[in-house]
Amino acid sequence: MFAAYFDCPGGPENLYVKEVMKPDPGEGEVLVKVSASALNRADLLQRRGKYPPPKGASDILGLEAAGSVAGLGPGCSGRWKIGDAVMALLSGGGQAQYVTVPEGLLMPIPKDMTFIQAAAIPEAWLTAFQLLHFVGKVQEGERVLIHAGASGVGMAAIQLVRLAKAIPIVTAGTQEKLNATANAGAAAGFNYKNEDFSEKVLEFTQGSGVDIILDCVGASYWEKNLNCLSTDGRWIIYGLLSGGEVHGDLLARLLSKRASIHTSLLRSRDKEASVFFPQYKERLVRAFTEEVLPHFSGGAPPRLQPLVDSVYPLHAIAEAHRAMEENKNIGKIVIEIPV
Repeated sequence: MFAAYFDCPGGPENLYVKEVMKPDPGEGEVLVKVSASALNRADLLQRRGKYPPPKGASDILGLEAAGSVAGLGPGCSGRWKIGDAVMALLSGGGQAQYVTVPEGLLMPIPKDMTFIQAAAIPEAWLTAFQLLHFVGKVQEGERVLIHAGASGVGMAAIQLVRLAKAIPIVTAGTQEKLNATANAGAAAGFNYKNEDFSEKVLEFTQGSGVDIILDCVGASYWEKNLNCLSTDGRWIIYGLLSGGEVHGDLLARLLSKRASIHTSLLRSRDKEASVFFPQYKERLVRAFTEEVLPHFSGGAPPRLQPLVDSVYPLHAIAEAHRAMEENKNIGKIVIEIPV
């Protein structure tokens, strides 16, 4: 089969399409014929040699995929059959013609949704759902500040905050991106490049601040984050685009607000599980499938919608990486896999 590959860490020019061995599904695994995958910043970091895949995961790029069931490994429960349209959260391997997936990490593709649209769901939406509900314990009426509001995770988080009957507030770097977040349901949005978002957030919340911050930026935002975080607020860090080295009295500021810092990485969640402690990702996928997935098909309001920024064929994988590095995308960059 063909797959996105690189032989040594570096820039997008190191990427190419390579012929590799097609995987065989193991115990409890499903073989998926991939029609579309999507690009994540983790792929860019892995290409640069800064984010190796977890132990035992495929070294092929791609943390999500949409396609059809092509084979079943031994021990599968019968939940899936050959030809089923599915999408999956992966630890790697999605940007290839086939990928094997533990059956508990598969989700049905909502009716009337294309593979291209479905590929934009798993990583971004499960990340946002996990941050809001498993980590942040969002409550009705709470105010949630979402950094990188026009990213895949950001656009998903806006809609999920609305679904939870809470109030989404965003930051973004252009007016075009702020307009897109408003269309997705953001109650307010601020351009971090030309205004102090913490002051604007405090003004919007009449001085009370936000209850939750979803932060993929890290170090450079810490003072402004704490400035606009409410008493007893939760600051959730899931990325470090500006680095992780903080200079200043972070702990005293945090303590003065009785605030808490939570951190989360979804990809590296351990595969180990038991009867008493089911796999974290499986619990996450099950909860998302039951509570959120019906809203994509229009069966229950409000209607949720994945946002696709652009589509690149697999052979243009380097061009897709360059597009994400330019930070111009609104929503997801999807990779279409050849037949």
